[in-house]
Amino acid sequence: MTSDLMVEQAGGKIPVKRREIFGWAMYDFANSSYTTVIISVVYSAFFTGHIVPASSEARDSYWAIAIIASTLIALVLSPFVGAICDYSGRKKRYLLYATLTCATSATLLFTVGQGDVWLAIGLIAISNAAFMLGEAFCGSFLTDLATKKNMGAISGLGWGLGYFGGLTSLALVMATISATPEADLPAFIGQNQRAMIFIGIFYLLAAIPTFVLVKDRGRPAPGFEGASLGKLAAVGFKELAASWSLVRKYKILFQFFMAFTVYMAGLEVVIKFIGIYATAELKLAQSDLIKMFLIIQISAALGALAFGWLEARIGAKPTVLATIGWWVVAILSIFFLQDIADASGAEPKSVFFVISLIAGGGIGSIQSSSRTVVGLLSPAARSAQMFGFWGMFMRLAIILGMTFGLVSDAVGRREAMLVVVGFFVVGGIMLAFVPIQKGIDEAAKEADGADLAA
Repeated sequence: MTSDLMVEQAGGKIPVKRREIFGWAMYDFANSSYTTVIISVVYSAFFTGHIVPASSEARDSYWAIAIIASTLIALVLSPFVGAICDYSGRKKRYLLYATLTCATSATLLFTVGQGDVWLAIGLIAISNAAFMLGEAFCGSFLTDLATKKNMGAISGLGWGLGYFGGLTSLALVMATISATPEADLPAFIGQNQRAMIFIGIFYLLAAIPTFVLVKDRGRPAPGFEGASLGKLAAVGFKELAASWSLVRKYKILFQFFMAFTVYMAGLEVVIKFIGIYATAELKLAQSDLIKMFLIIQISAALGALAFGWLEARIGAKPTVLATIGWWVVAILSIFFLQDIADASGAEPKSVFFVISLIAGGGIGSIQSSSRTVVGLLSPAARSAQMFGFWGMFMRLAIILGMTFGLVSDAVGRREAMLVVVGFFVVGGIMLAFVPIQKGIDEAAKEADGADLAA
């Protein structure tokens, strides 16, 4: 039985069943295990606390180097691979390649011991780059599975399930890491290493529904049926060289990308450094840190679903602006954490837990609504390429956000939080001047023209 979420594709009507939408959303469930456990919560703090030598004064900077290296790889490859994807019509194949690369290199983190800083940086660079490419490939399926009307709801479903994936993977880690560095350091290190194996396996198993249930609706471009990788690579380079013409043709989309880069830099700091901040500044034990993120994941999942509902009623742009304001308040609350604690008579750690719980509701929303805007502004025939650009600008946001690591090492983590506030404020102002509806109308006209040409 087909779903009421049916979309009309250029070249014919292909029904989209509910199980296919579920299969697509399950990829967010799967890959959240990587970014939650390795990038945000467990491995980031383990890296700065136990892989980097105790004598080093560049702990945050080393982690920033790992993230920047992975970002540069994805930044270069995103539009190139996206163009190949569109011409070959095989999005799912490239999604599989990215998934296998990320899961395998993440699993190999179990081989990293104390002092193996550059080995860890190398594996993070490869795995996180593959994660980012996979995220872009997954997003490009939105134009195949959703209509303009329900795209926000479907995107929100993916982000919502993604946070439940983070919850599940964190629960697995909690069952794996029981030792503390104070009581038994060798056991603690060994358990953290073995947790990487479990996360790699979790990622692969949870992604199976995506590859089984989602149909690859893309069609090879004329003349590229059964094309060799060499031919696809040549057109990929050609498309990459012609990127400037796309910037001029889709001005509104790229205007949005510029605003997106700035405000997402703020969120990337939160995602990449929150575990390090809570461990180093608030002295949270790993068990407390994991519990805190379990709470945040629940908040983020509910927030993604709630804001997805709101987005369907007020639109993607107002929803993004609302969540940007949400985050400005949250980051300022962390900056004034001690003052709030003194005024309320509570412990700073307890106040931080409450702030994190409230702020978590905006994590999924800002990402989901931004992904929806890209889908709305992207012509269907170039969806993979445009989501490749989305990936590219997200990588630029990460590079911009990682300046936090340098500022943090120079002036302190608390003072560096004001940089994060600046990212959100400036990005929000830029977004306010983007004529989103005009861009949606232009994308729709181009799609209508393509249908008439066909």
